[in-house]
Amino acid sequence: MNKLALFDLDHTLLPIDSDYEWGQFLVRIGAVDAAAYARRNDEFFAQYQAGVLDPVEYLEFALGTLAGFAPDELAAMHARYMREVIEPAIQPQALALVRRHQEAGDLVAIITATNHTITAPIAKLFGVEHHIAAMPERDADGRLTGKLAGTPTSGPGKITHMHAWLERLGRPFDSFESSHFYSDSHNDIPLLSIVSHPVATNPSAALASHAHAQGWPLLHLFND
Repeated sequence: MNKLALFDLDHTLLPIDSDYEWGQFLVRIGAVDAAAYARRNDEFFAQYQAGVLDPVEYLEFALGTLAGFAPDELAAMHARYMREVIEPAIQPQALALVRRHQEAGDLVAIITATNHTITAPIAKLFGVEHHIAAMPERDADGRLTGKLAGTPTSGPGKITHMHAWLERLGRPFDSFESSHFYSDSHNDIPLLSIVSHPVATNPSAALASHAHAQGWPLLHLFND
């Protein structure tokens, strides 16, 4: 494994935002106050699209909602969410892209700003062992507290978390002969800028503009 392949998740491997869709799912099944939650969720999503989202504020809003459910209730809802929302959204071209790197023997990881509770089962659906995501804090009994443990896995935080993960594996970043990172978001420009092969994937307008200026390739996996 002399090559590294990193993937963002939402709007990169998935044609949807798994965090936003989780909120919409909770509204749809009546698990939260529909008007209040939808309004707050939409506000955060608009901030994300505008590049002004405070990641800690959003994560603790999302994690606070998760913490409001008993573990067995949360597990049942999440299983239904996977069946109804995530599984139908996974597209063969995204699976094939991941498989291509795996079959080449690359070290593959999904690195996402969305929290680990929501995204860990999604990484498994893609067959990806290594998954870096925002970690929820848990109490002594293993229950979610609604707080973030550590720092967000967004923007420059993706670089910090990537280095920490690779150090745990005993494979520092500069030991790889090449590195790919696929992302749709201008928020990921810091990590895109340090890999040897940045790929603007289903890029936002801001990322597409930056990629053109830098001569980075663009990849369109979805027709959305």
